[in-house]
Amino acid sequence: MTAVADRAQTLVGLHAAPEILRVVNVWDVVSARAVAALPETKALATAGHSIAATFGYEDGENIPVELMLDMVGRIVAAVDVPVSADLDAGFGDPGETTRRAIGVGVVGANVEDRVKPLAEAVAAVEAVIAAGEAEGVPFALNARTDVFLKGADRSLDDKIADAVERGRAFLAAGATSVFVPGKLDADTTRRLVEGLGERKLSVIGVPGNLTAAEYEALGVSRISYGPQTQRVALTALQDLAIDLYADGVIPSTVRELN
Repeated sequence: MTAVADRAQTLVGLHAAPEILRVVNVWDVVSARAVAALPETKALATAGHSIAATFGYEDGENIPVELMLDMVGRIVAAVDVPVSADLDAGFGDPGETTRRAIGVGVVGANVEDRVKPLAEAVAAVEAVIAAGEAEGVPFALNARTDVFLKGADRSLDDKIADAVERGRAFLAAGATSVFVPGKLDADTTRRLVEGLGERKLSVIGVPGNLTAAEYEALGVSRISYGPQTQRVALTALQDLAIDLYADGVIPSTVRELN
């Protein structure tokens, strides 16, 4: 476990660094190798949505946990950088799922609260951290709260207050960072950072959100891209197919990445 623990400590350090941690989400071995080959890549994160889609499952723990962990383990074995996995809500047992993820070399994870009662959400965070401690791994938990995704009927002030309350509780329970996916403008981001602390907020890059550099200037710890990266790849594939059906040719700029 020494090598795993070392990679975990590296990942924890990347979250605390002044520079925002940019993780490009991957979903299989070839996508992981393509991104890991870039000198800018310091860590990778898997996208649960994308892995599920790869095997024909809908997002949200519809994929068997064994199948998901098998793919994540293959990704870990294929690269030399720390890998954080999307563990959804823990597949019914956040602690045991984390233990199994560590067993295949994972050193960090997203685990979402799905806006469950706070005590239940904190218990899940505690179970994840305890699993890492039991394995001797300083597991980098990017604890996710869905208050912005599931709070369409709530005021912005209420959502920010709820995210901060939950995030502080997650950090107190041992989480490395707090992931608040959603459309976060500069003012909302600033308020979340004020509530959670510098280099504690993790965000998602989606169309319409700020750039990584803008989030970095606001004190954000990490930015990831979820299923967006796979969607970009699939869009390129579909556009190529349309062009080939129209008697196009493979572009000469294609790189041999596999």
